[in-house]
Amino acid sequence: MSHILSLAAGTLPEYQPKQVARAAGAAGFSHCGFTIEPAKWDAAALAATKAAIADHALAVLDVEVVWIPEGGKLADDHKRIIEAGVELGAANVLVVSSEPDPDRTAEALHQLCDWAAPGNMRVALEFLKITAVQSMESALAIIGKADHPAAALLIDTIHFQRAGHRPAQLEELEACLLPYTQICDGQRDCGDNFEAYLEDAIDLRSCPGEGALPVAAVVKALPQDIPLSLEIRSRAYRDRFPDATERAAAVRKASLAYLQQNGISVR
Repeated sequence: MSHILSLAAGTLPEYQPKQVARAAGAAGFSHCGFTIEPAKWDAAALAATKAAIADHALAVLDVEVVWIPEGGKLADDHKRIIEAGVELGAANVLVVSSEPDPDRTAEALHQLCDWAAPGNMRVALEFLKITAVQSMESALAIIGKADHPAAALLIDTIHFQRAGHRPAQLEELEACLLPYTQICDGQRDCGDNFEAYLEDAIDLRSCPGEGALPVAAVVKALPQDIPLSLEIRSRAYRDRFPDATERAAAVRKASLAYLQQNGISVR
């Protein structure tokens, strides 16, 4: 079995979905993901993005990001992100939470799943140190409380490392909980404060093999055919490759080389 390699929206954070699709297709990706900004998402943006997807015969792995707010009360903008994913044929929608109460987060997650169900989308809850859900155990508990077949878990290699988890823990998970995963490399350690975690997440990532994270070990502990979303939020790559297509091509080339060297088959 081989993994799908998808271009995550976070690799090209300054570009709109239609531009991300064009860059992904031109760089040789078969899949990509999009950040949906409700204030900028209208009929014209949808049409332009769908045209770019069709031009390059792409599939959409995910849309992001739904932030469950403090209090857990969802708004129209959250539903619009879900609706955009359905319109684009996305397989997943990425969710994070600012709500510290697990029960309220679970209620909101269940509602998002109900909205996503008509499009057969999975609703993947991500844990990271800059949100209220900071560990895999916490995320799994919330998913269990949500009690919806669309609810899923999203692993990101850098956040997995920051939470202190080990690759062997992934082997205990049910494959159905993991519709896809985000991969990147980075520094082995990070300062233990919000500012350091934020910079680590949005500026200091690198391609697999360029840092000190056990990326290959994480991937090998996951289901054999799980799609891999390449999220290289990197100030260095943004500075070196301001052109979207050149950046997409560079991260794909570097990441493919590392994965193949480690016996991980991708397509």
